[in-house]
Amino acid sequence: MSTQPLVAHLRQAAHRLGFADLGVAHLQLDEDMAHLRRWLADGHHGEMGYLDRNTGLRADPAQLQPGTVSVISVRMDYRHDVTAADAVLADGDRAYISRYALGRDYHKLMRARLRQLADVLEAAVGPHGYRVFCDSAPVLEKALARNAGLGWIGKNTLVLKRDAGSWFFLGELFTDAWLEPDRADAVAASCGGCQACLKICPTDAFVGPYRLDARRCISYLTIEQRGSIPEALRTRIGNRIFGCDDCQLICPWNRHATPSVEADFAPRHGLDDVRLLDLWQWDHARWLQRTEGMALRRAGWTGWRRNLAVALGNAPAAAAVVEALAAADDDDPMVREHIAWAVARQRAQLLAGSAAAADAVCASNGYSP
Repeated sequence: MSTQPLVAHLRQAAHRLGFADLGVAHLQLDEDMAHLRRWLADGHHGEMGYLDRNTGLRADPAQLQPGTVSVISVRMDYRHDVTAADAVLADGDRAYISRYALGRDYHKLMRARLRQLADVLEAAVGPHGYRVFCDSAPVLEKALARNAGLGWIGKNTLVLKRDAGSWFFLGELFTDAWLEPDRADAVAASCGGCQACLKICPTDAFVGPYRLDARRCISYLTIEQRGSIPEALRTRIGNRIFGCDDCQLICPWNRHATPSVEADFAPRHGLDDVRLLDLWQWDHARWLQRTEGMALRRAGWTGWRRNLAVALGNAPAAAAVVEALAAADDDDPMVREHIAWAVARQRAQLLAGSAAAADAVCASNGYSP
């Protein structure tokens, strides 16, 4: 029996709940699992050991939630009209925070909305066993979204859609109520010959199309990695203190992305346009207060300070920056290592600037530097 009218009803309910799209995924994931196993074997997951556990659960949704025969996949747009990302990235004195992390943490919000969607399904079909997910369990979210017709997986490894770009979160509702899968082949992969995302990556994290080495990815380095950031990559991080959006900012399909209307995703505390030195002045108590309910907590206090130190080391040379760094009283050895690196880098730039200024004066007076 066709369940298309029921799926259409669920899609309407999803829109009322703030989701931009909904689809029902087919559960053929063999090729995706093979891709994941190769990625793990290459060590591209870095310190994210949780990705190497419970791989069997990713392959078969029914193992994660017994009785599952249908997976509903949804997307929720998150990017607000805020200070232009390019302007912040171009100003080394300002802090760049990935657009998804400027507002409320999406995990709880998405799961709460998905549970409301499950209630809508229950009203239509009766009691059903279900479980909701949003980046919270071993689920092949991107593959399921593609299988549900919500887009294709692009060369930057993100889900893309022609009229939505990639500025959205994904979530899933696993249920034992059977629903007819959507036609995933209705959404053709449309990256074509474009390689803009691969070329713009500041740390060369893409080892090829659809292949990301997380160990070089700025999002991994500033959020997931708990130890020191490799020195060879620090200067490439620039002023990015939490995540990186470069491969999305450059993607042509994001010209068509619709800004989010979800108030909870609006920037908090002016973090879409804030000076690095202002953030450096936060103490732990203020950090806890300002990041409450936000994804920024993921990096932890020491990760936050480490990332800020790197960004300040990359900032335009200024005595005020050196003074602020040198006055820090952090007692964590890892953070102090990054502070020392930043101070040394700032001092080297100041000395080089002084020498250049002296050379310019000599040249203007007819003397050879």
